[in-house]
Amino acid sequence: MNRQTLALALAGSLATAFATAAVAAPLAPEKMEGMEKCYGISLAGQNDCAAGPGTTCAGTSTKDYQGNAWKAVPAGTCTTMDVDGHMGMLEAM
Repeated sequence: MNRQTLALALAGSLATAFATAAVAAPLAPEKMEGMEKCYGISLAGQNDCAAGPGTTCAGTSTKDYQGNAWKAVPAGTCTTMDVDGHMGMLEAM
């Protein structure tokens, strides 16, 4: 491999590592201030954290509107949310 190819491969690897770390990071406690966990409204791979068995953290839900995956929403709004016919819940289903 020449230097340019090696540098490009290294840059691609680093970019992938940083992107993965950013996606998998849990929501910081200070970002949860004034927010509540709303279960059953996130799309697959777009949950904020802790989607239950088989998942680890942010972005790991496996299906749309998964009952044990949550998104952070402004406090007091979860139970009034209707996302394509799926109502928000304050507890995992």
